[in-house]
Amino acid sequence: MNSNEIDIHKELKKYFGFGQFKGLQEPVIKSILNKENTFVIMPTGGGKSLCYQLPALIQEGTAIVVSPLIALMKNQVDAIRSLSSENGIAHVLNSSLTKTEITQVKNDITAGITKLLYVAPESLTKDEYVQFLQSVKVSFVAIDEAHCISEWGHDFRPEYRNLRHIIKQLGDVPIIGLTATATPKVQEDILKNLDMSDATTYKASFNRPNLYYEVRTKTKNIESDIIRFIKQNKGKSGIIYCLSRKKVEAIAEVLQVNGISAVPYHAGLDAKTRAKHQDMFLMEDVEVVVATIAFGMGIDKPDVRFVIHHDIPKSLESYYQETGRAGRDGGEGHCLAYYSYKDVEKLEKFMSGKPVAEQEIGFALLQEVVAYAETSMSRRKFLLHYFGEEFDSETGEGADMDDNVRNPKNKVEAKNQVVQLLQVVRDTKHLYKSKEVVFTLIGRVNAVIKAHKTDSQSFFGCGADKEEKYWMALLRQVLVEGYLAKDIETYGIVKITDKGLGFIKNPVSFMMSEDHEYNESEDDAIVSAASSSGTADEALMAMLRELRKKEAKTLGVPPFVVFQDPSLEDMALKYPISLEELTNIHGVGEGKAKKYGAPFVALISRYVEDNDIIRPDDLVVKSTGVNSANKLYIIQNIDRKLSLDDIASAKGMSMDDLIKEMEQIVYSGTKLNIKYWIDDMLDDDQQEEIHEYFMESDSDKIEDALKEFDGEYDIDELRLMRIKFISEVAN
Repeated sequence: MNSNEIDIHKELKKYFGFGQFKGLQEPVIKSILNKENTFVIMPTGGGKSLCYQLPALIQEGTAIVVSPLIALMKNQVDAIRSLSSENGIAHVLNSSLTKTEITQVKNDITAGITKLLYVAPESLTKDEYVQFLQSVKVSFVAIDEAHCISEWGHDFRPEYRNLRHIIKQLGDVPIIGLTATATPKVQEDILKNLDMSDATTYKASFNRPNLYYEVRTKTKNIESDIIRFIKQNKGKSGIIYCLSRKKVEAIAEVLQVNGISAVPYHAGLDAKTRAKHQDMFLMEDVEVVVATIAFGMGIDKPDVRFVIHHDIPKSLESYYQETGRAGRDGGEGHCLAYYSYKDVEKLEKFMSGKPVAEQEIGFALLQEVVAYAETSMSRRKFLLHYFGEEFDSETGEGADMDDNVRNPKNKVEAKNQVVQLLQVVRDTKHLYKSKEVVFTLIGRVNAVIKAHKTDSQSFFGCGADKEEKYWMALLRQVLVEGYLAKDIETYGIVKITDKGLGFIKNPVSFMMSEDHEYNESEDDAIVSAASSSGTADEALMAMLRELRKKEAKTLGVPPFVVFQDPSLEDMALKYPISLEELTNIHGVGEGKAKKYGAPFVALISRYVEDNDIIRPDDLVVKSTGVNSANKLYIIQNIDRKLSLDDIASAKGMSMDDLIKEMEQIVYSGTKLNIKYWIDDMLDDDQQEEIHEYFMESDSDKIEDALKEFDGEYDIDELRLMRIKFISEVAN
């Protein structure tokens, strides 16, 4: 073995210029040189590819590397070609090659020049390639990103499942499977599928002690929050992941408008643009890439300092792999994820169209993500446990690199409430989704509950001493603990598990994390403020309310006409001290700022000075004006007295969307004269009655108006009248 050892160190230096191996590389390489089947589980950034590149370069024959991504193969081929004077030392074989290029590849392999041949799994299924490979010497087959084989992995690819049959046709060649993420379930799946249960498994620790894990509530002002975070980390490279292309474009644009150098990256961009944006990031011409998960596979940038998840990912595997792109050089890496249960529900809805077996797996994976986000234990311990690794959260390396460990959550005993909840699920005979279970507890009736006559049961309303929010949070945590499960067939229906039945018989302490407030309620009409109160300056808020009352009195209008609450909250968060800055406040347009702004800006200015407040200038988030084209269209066509139905359908909007847009327009201070439309709906007396109501009311909330008129007017009539009122009285 000794000569072998000297050899591989010498070869390592010769080809890669490294003096020593990293982690498990050395034993893995020896295993491959000994022609053993080998399974390598090594986190992203652990030096996985060197494990098969070096043995391929020093053995006779050609190694076949199966890889799922063309971009990734290209990167690696370029890297290997730079190590050798022979261009043919490494080749790609995939659908993008011409006939001439394919001939060149075959000639280089036959001549013994090619040491590494990268192929996509699809290409390997072609008979002509299999026949050709049977005729040459193959040193071994490496299967990169092997989790693609497992349907429990995060990237299931059916063509990966056929690899075993093809490799068998190449004769008795050793197989090396490599993956950067594998739970015990996935590992078993891979070994079984490649028929290599005799493989030696090398598993590196999944702990990345230099990464700091943090989850924040996703509020309405997520964009300000991200901008503030990036500006605090000025000059550092980072990646922001979003689930949809549309969101990627929107966030990249908001960052650019706010003076951050950022580019979008997703599969909808053409290859040239994608390559250009990737290079700009690698060459540090831009600081931030906003991307769908298509980005980052095989990105070898060692100094990514933060990875932000704008949307929660579909599985912890994806999350681990995406966060693993931070801090590969061992330096700091901040992993920040934004979480809202609404996103989870969106993903669930999205999955409901898929085959049941796939849904089942999808939901199971998603439930783990929810558990991770909502847990109040050490996130590192939680993640490592998921990957089958024990971690001591007292003494383990990187134990305090975690928001939960640094700010322990307030917990309350909820043993009795858990029993109540479980009994209700049991006694309603597994009919209900979460919402109805909670309604049963708090004693609220809806059509579903009425239909099943649950409201006449003795336990109806047994939990009315707690709020809906409390029960919803408890229900999720009890789901996470496995006392309840969501039924897969009729997804969403909550059922009690055996573990849950055991809990009812023998209750034990259940500490509920109380501080996760994930549900933001939205004002029914106005897109709610960029802030959720609590972050706003309460003292200033009180002064602004006082001033609003005074101004409203002088002008003889209700306070909400001057500025709405969400606008005041935003002012107390961003401290605008000029009329121009005021137009960046939620719901304040130029018209509104000119008409009412001066005393407010003066007050804030004095307040900032008196209290030595350091204004977060970076918080004045400029919007990208995405809706400005719609806005102009609406204003012009209302001026032309066009029917609202026509305006809505011309822009592909529902009536509800159009009314929302109109509300935003008038609440920002622009006039809209819709009297022509309202005159067809309501007579003068009716209009006057509603106008009087708004004039004397303390609130412009539509629910209050609906209650007041008790069914005399429908919601659209009241909303349109409110638009007319604000337009005439406020603007």
